Amino acid sequence: MKALRLLRWSGSVLSPRTRPCVFHPSYKSLPTARFLSAASSPLQQAVQYQGQDQDPEEHPWDSSQGPEDDEPVIPEDMPESLQQEARLRALPSPPISVAKGSAKLAALHARLSFSPRLPIVTLARCLVDATADPNPDFNNTSLAILGRDLYGYYTSEAILCRYPRLPTAVVFAAMSAYVGPKTLTQITKEWGVELVAEPGGEVDPGYLQCRREDSMLKRRHSPTSDEDPTAALEKGQPSIAGGNRPNAEQKSWRRGVSSMTVYDDEFGELVKGSTPGPKVKDATTTVEDACARFVQAVMGAVYLHRGKHAAKMFFKEHILSRHLDIGRMFEFKQPTRDLSRLCAREGFESPVARILSETGRLSRHPVFIVGVFAGREKLGEGAGSSLNEARIRAAVGALKGWYLYSPLEVRVPSDAEGTNAKPWKPVLVDIGEVIV
Repeated sequence: MKALRLLRWSGSVLSPRTRPCVFHPSYKSLPTARFLSAASSPLQQAVQYQGQDQDPEEHPWDSSQGPEDDEPVIPEDMPESLQQEARLRALPSPPISVAKGSAKLAALHARLSFSPRLPIVTLARCLVDATADPNPDFNNTSLAILGRDLYGYYTSEAILCRYPRLPTAVVFAAMSAYVGPKTLTQITKEWGVELVAEPGGEVDPGYLQCRREDSMLKRRHSPTSDEDPTAALEKGQPSIAGGNRPNAEQKSWRRGVSSMTVYDDEFGELVKGSTPGPKVKDATTTVEDACARFVQAVMGAVYLHRGKHAAKMFFKEHILSRHLDIGRMFEFKQPTRDLSRLCAREGFESPVARILSETGRLSRHPVFIVGVFAGREKLGEGAGSSLNEARIRAAVGALKGWYLYSPLEVRVPSDAEGTNAKPWKPVLVDIGEVIV
């Protein structure tokens, strides 16, 4: 199996470029109120003073000006340190030159055991969200897209090759438990990364730069059940009309397991519609989404700078090493009926429940142990305070024993990549869960 070489077309994320002039025309659309509001310090008062008593057409930071006005208007008698601080405050994110002297970035780089092959400036770029810096050359959007695909690929192959009989709903739940937004947010906290209160060029690059949204405002504008599903797309909310689903104008649309696999994301959730792009004015994001994109961007940076072997080791150390009890993710509504259908599909004899032992039948706390048999083979065993409870638990145990089957030797497709790798041997592919 040949590996895909990304070096020829990934130069935009491999080599961080030097930031252009702080007042490049692409940054002129940023609102001046972002760094001129509530001017209380002498520096802010001096910079704001230049914008007073001027027409909007003559404002030096107005987006209507041409590209020739690249320098801000700063008083000549202002000290050099204050002038430098004014230029930093005008930036949407910290410049690359500051990243090399950040103690927080150096500590994070050492905490994650990164080699010098991964530059510290790339790690600083992973901490810049698109809501903080709209320029794709300096935010983590491209790295997060690559890291999300890698997380989805490595996680799905690890789950499906280890448990080939898992139902699709349980696979989605396991994917979310391993690389979901909540898990990646917890990983961000474990790495010691803190969020900045307000992004800007003067902030230490070791903080996670993003613009948080108001949770109360989000709940107020969330779509209701009676609302048109296409309206949720306009607000950036997930809707059943999102993604590539046909007949998006349908108000009531049934979502089955097959459609979730084809049209939804790797977690089985609805794909968000036209979310606000990075160039939308005053775009905001949630803390979970910002932390998730940061961890995904780190994965993409490791893959590009250190290779796929290091990326897979990084995935095993930080994601796959976490203990996940998949057996607790099952939820059977009628386990006895599901077990009967499963035995009929596989050609087994009809399951029969038998009492194995009991104690205290006439007491206040009796205990019954019931086993489920298919012929002479015992499929499962369960204990309960009543015969019905013990029978249901035995059926659940039999179903879990079937779905949680795992081969002795687990090998994933990514292990076959490389020149000295063993040839790939197909693994067991089950026909799927029981459909009642």
